[in-house]
Amino acid sequence: MRRTPHRLLRRPLAAAVAAAGLLGLLTAAPQAAPAPATEPVAAAAATTATVFYSTKTRDWSAYYLHYSPDGGSWTTAPGTRMEAACTDWVKLTVPLGDAGGLKATFTDGAGTWDNNAGRNYDLGTGNITVQDGVVAHSDPCAGTGPEEPEEPGGPNSASVYYATSTVGWPTVNLHYRPHGGAWTTVPGIGMEAACTGWVKRTVDLGSATGLQATFNNGNGVWDNNNGNDYTLATGLTTVKDRTVTASAKDPCAAEEPDTEAPTAPTAVKAAADGVAVVVTWEPATDDRGVTKYQVTRTGGTKGTVVADTTSTVFSDTGLEARTAYRYTVRAVDAAGNVSAESTPASATTGDKPTAPATGTPLGTDPRKDPIYFVLTARFNDGDSTNNRGGSQHEKSGNAANGDPMFRGDFKGLVQKLDYVKGLGFSALWITPVVLNRSDYDYHGYHGYDFYQVDPRLESAGASYQDLINAAHAKGMKIYQDVVHNHSSRWGAKGLFTPKAYGVRDAQWSWYYDEKDDAFTYDGLTVEPKSGKSYYNGDLWSTAEPSGNTCLNWGTPTGHTSPEGYRIYNCQWPSPTSGMFPKALYHNCWIGNWEGEDSRSCWLHDDLADFNTENAQVQNYLIGAYNKYIDMGVDGFRLDTAVHIPRTTWNRRFLPAIQERVTQQFGAAAAKNFFVFGEVAAFVNDKWNRGSVNHSAQFFTWKERKEYNADDEKAALEMYDYEQQQGTAAQPVSDNAFLKGNAYHAPDRSRFSGMNIIDMRMHMNFGDANNAYHNGKDSDDATNDATYNVVYVDSHDYGPNKSSDRYAGGTDAWAENMSLMWTFRGIPTLYYGSEIEFQKGKKIDCGPTCPLATTGRAYFGDHLAGEVTASDFGKVSSATGKVADTLAAPLARHLQRLNEIRRAVPALQMGQYSTEGISGSMAYKRRYTDAASGTDSFALVTVSGSATYTGIPNGTYKDAVTGDTKVVTGGTLAVPAPGKGNLRVYVLDLGGKNAAPGKIGAAGPYLK
Repeated sequence: MRRTPHRLLRRPLAAAVAAAGLLGLLTAAPQAAPAPATEPVAAAAATTATVFYSTKTRDWSAYYLHYSPDGGSWTTAPGTRMEAACTDWVKLTVPLGDAGGLKATFTDGAGTWDNNAGRNYDLGTGNITVQDGVVAHSDPCAGTGPEEPEEPGGPNSASVYYATSTVGWPTVNLHYRPHGGAWTTVPGIGMEAACTGWVKRTVDLGSATGLQATFNNGNGVWDNNNGNDYTLATGLTTVKDRTVTASAKDPCAAEEPDTEAPTAPTAVKAAADGVAVVVTWEPATDDRGVTKYQVTRTGGTKGTVVADTTSTVFSDTGLEARTAYRYTVRAVDAAGNVSAESTPASATTGDKPTAPATGTPLGTDPRKDPIYFVLTARFNDGDSTNNRGGSQHEKSGNAANGDPMFRGDFKGLVQKLDYVKGLGFSALWITPVVLNRSDYDYHGYHGYDFYQVDPRLESAGASYQDLINAAHAKGMKIYQDVVHNHSSRWGAKGLFTPKAYGVRDAQWSWYYDEKDDAFTYDGLTVEPKSGKSYYNGDLWSTAEPSGNTCLNWGTPTGHTSPEGYRIYNCQWPSPTSGMFPKALYHNCWIGNWEGEDSRSCWLHDDLADFNTENAQVQNYLIGAYNKYIDMGVDGFRLDTAVHIPRTTWNRRFLPAIQERVTQQFGAAAAKNFFVFGEVAAFVNDKWNRGSVNHSAQFFTWKERKEYNADDEKAALEMYDYEQQQGTAAQPVSDNAFLKGNAYHAPDRSRFSGMNIIDMRMHMNFGDANNAYHNGKDSDDATNDATYNVVYVDSHDYGPNKSSDRYAGGTDAWAENMSLMWTFRGIPTLYYGSEIEFQKGKKIDCGPTCPLATTGRAYFGDHLAGEVTASDFGKVSSATGKVADTLAAPLARHLQRLNEIRRAVPALQMGQYSTEGISGSMAYKRRYTDAASGTDSFALVTVSGSATYTGIPNGTYKDAVTGDTKVVTGGTLAVPAPGKGNLRVYVLDLGGKNAAPGKIGAAGPYLK
């Protein structure tokens, strides 16, 4: 039965906990029933004080208490000598009469004093401890006197260790009751220092087999396991961060010296790519854990070179052309034990690329950069020679429209960078660039060769590197969409590719190419036997291929295709047929999208699901994406992030990204390399149907405990542990929130390395007000929501998981934009929304309808002509159709929003608060940076009126109208500006922090 905590303790303890900032870990009062007010302890506390003083950090020959009861006189110096109490403590009990406490100092009697840095100590009644300037209420020597509960003799005892590292208490008490017995008197018995970060206490349980326990600091702050108390067993138990470990090892026991070396790394492979070599290997094992690997390279003119890495993949760049290199790997543990050398692997480099080998990321805070998102193949066509329609060109209806699916390219993007800059965007998110392979793969999510850029996107003078360099030259970032979860149904070149899937008979000859061993697929080259296909190449056979692993190959399934053609077993990929090896690919279909199988099964038969917990798969992907990091991209958008366990992201992929960026460009660039994940939680609530493992904010956190060294086992352990912890026990953060009107340094120590797309706002953008209130409701569970990527619709869905592009109307679009550009997070726009392009059209219907009728239609027709941007949000010249596009109401609205946001740091990087504010979409934001001397404070209201109370006095200037208001009483009232309009009142702090006043010219909405 649940007990009710003592009423007299509940209110003051709650205040103490709130003041200590420990809500979430600690609760207001112990769940165990403390003594009623009539207990003798309370009576004694009214007349005496027993003062315990810690001798642990003192080396005095004697200890004296010099004191005066409240309202009374001081004792004669040096005071009254204190007596030994227990190890590291002395004590003295003093009479107080009717006084409610005493003033005190301590001295050695020979001129050395502890008077609390000149302030004296204010002490109360009862048992009081003073340790290193910290006052608490407890008896550190309790356990042998009459306060100890009377326990029957018996065979059982419990040794309890409690971790102090996360609570910061100088004194810890154990308040407990043996099963079936009575509770100790509040606050319990003092725990003893055990070792750094731990205290301990051994208690006699008599015949009881366990105990209920809570912990406190003796001064009103409790840890009672969120009101549930702790249930502890006999033997040695540890309690750390509310996690109980029974039959634990003594956390203070000296470990045996580690003399065992790790095993030698195995399966070392080296593959050359131009003048770079990627070295991979299987993880070594160690009794304590491997901390790093030493890679030794020999060959070339530089002799032997040794490099360290924490990953199991190493990219060696800048090598000599046409040179043989030899690599060996050793594993190293924390004690410095080094494994034997691995079997060597060799690779010979090719020619040095003629194009620039690398670029350099811009490396600035990503929150400064609004994002424009494009499907590269559908944005603008700069080179028609790389256009490709594929096997579905006619069937889809694209041929009739003269609209091949691969139409846009990097050259087209380079040509229109000024259009994007002229709208005011300084970051460009592009769809995946790796070589794809399927019948309808223009979008980039069917990766085949992850180490090769798709040639259907490149042109002479317009390679991917050229695009990156051109964007950087204009001060614009490139965020590359990357896929770790799956490959195409043809597998992944360099990892595993099936030899054949199915039967090529007369009815399938139009679709499947004849087997051609001489043909190498590159997406661009026509297969010579058919003379028409760019896609299927050598995959199909009229006879079962040798080495086939697919079950029942070639036998009819009993089903037909939409065209009426008979389908044979192995005609199409299946995870359960045996055609994909279990070690490298998962072998199941998803059954529950919010269940454990969502991270370990296939999404679709076109998307072969990688076994991302396999080291070989990890090495393949890490090595591939290192190539693009080296090219100088500014960040990664992580596709299907929710379908990979958080443990795998946190252990492997995210650290590998940070390590590579740091290695190539330095720690500052790594800090601002922007990684944001697509955690597709298509719900309107804070937690995705109650599943923490499938909620977007969950992926922004590091792991909270250690899991199995095996990644697959760790994924299952983490899933089960976090599901059991539930939503209420997830970590919380104030990184996005102001404290009153003050900005505070965010605590990113628990950040995983992955930011997120704000799926909750996206789902609720049926109207801006709904998106705003839903979005901010999740911010306390996100590590730092100021980094959230915020959009209305995308290449996948509109709000509320609509399959259509947003069609809420121009006024609603303007209101959405006004919110996104002033609220926390990074505003992001799907290409064409500036003219409501394809509004209401189905976003994707595959090859069953022409692309021209969808939300992924070709946009370049609206960009015809010339455009030159003089700055972000400013166009110096525009001719032709692109001039009309830039003159559209929403395009002009975006330009001014971007001007305003760029001029007010609080709107870019600021924390926010709604405290003391009335208004539907109204908030205050502030950003302070001592290093640059920046202090920016802004009051924002979107569409409706607002009143701000408790704000700093001073002069405020509206960035939209230039209106000036002088605040003297901490209150500012703002009339409603109208739908889509807003007001941004910036506090004038003078100097470089002066309010800018009106920014830009009045437009269709900002006026």
